[in-house]
Amino acid sequence: MDGHRGHRATRTYRDTVRFYLIDHRTTVGKGLDVSLLGLNLLFIGLFVADTYPLSAAQEAALWTAEVVIATVFFLEYLLRVYGARSRVAELTNPYTIVDLLSILPTFAVLAGPALPMWAAGLGALRLLRVVRVLRFFRFTRDEEFFFGTVSLETLRVMKLLMTVVAIFFVSAGLFYEFEHGVNDRVETFGDAFYFTVVTLTTVGFGDITPATQAGRFVTIAAILAGIILIPWQASKIVREWTHRDKRNVTCPNCGLEYHDSDASHCKACGHVIYQEHDSRE
Repeated sequence: MDGHRGHRATRTYRDTVRFYLIDHRTTVGKGLDVSLLGLNLLFIGLFVADTYPLSAAQEAALWTAEVVIATVFFLEYLLRVYGARSRVAELTNPYTIVDLLSILPTFAVLAGPALPMWAAGLGALRLLRVVRVLRFFRFTRDEEFFFGTVSLETLRVMKLLMTVVAIFFVSAGLFYEFEHGVNDRVETFGDAFYFTVVTLTTVGFGDITPATQAGRFVTIAAILAGIILIPWQASKIVREWTHRDKRNVTCPNCGLEYHDSDASHCKACGHVIYQEHDSRE
């Protein structure tokens, strides 16, 4: 008991910050997960809503909400870097880089009037808004969720679905940014999303076609990403299914994992692994 108290007493504020940012079991950890998930959904919704005709009052309200959410995510970014055991590793972590890129366009627009030299680059920075959807991959980094623990197979299915959604959303967002104002068939994000779905599913109605060189490049990149990434994620699921009848035991001699349920020797090197098996099965 005293040792437990001593351990808690030695926990620093930095340790506490790191703990709650990765925790999924305590009330505070679950609350943070749900809040960040909800804010990310809203953040993406703001990007989509901004592509539709709005009144001046609605645009002002959406912009205020975007700034508030971006500020919250920036604070989260700072806390993750502050609480990390290795700040260099955290700064170079793909999840952390995506977190920063997703809020960069908002702050660039805020800083634009004060920094005229940035004005020419704001249009390019706005393209980064599409990476907001990639923030969801942070929620699939392990089997622990605020609602409980899922199997590795379920996690891989979630990653596959997230990959499909990300490909469609990012492709549609980039296509919209390049084609809007040039292509009279692409007026909203919905038009761009429709084109992306029809194209990547190989239906190809032909009612919307790219009008810019950048739009054509995005279409090609989206098709290639779909061909490469989706089968890659799907292969992980198939591989997991093929190992459902095997046990995750590692051979201490050669390191081979996943042996037959009744194996007593490693099938690669013959080393005895002493795996227990009920003869009644």
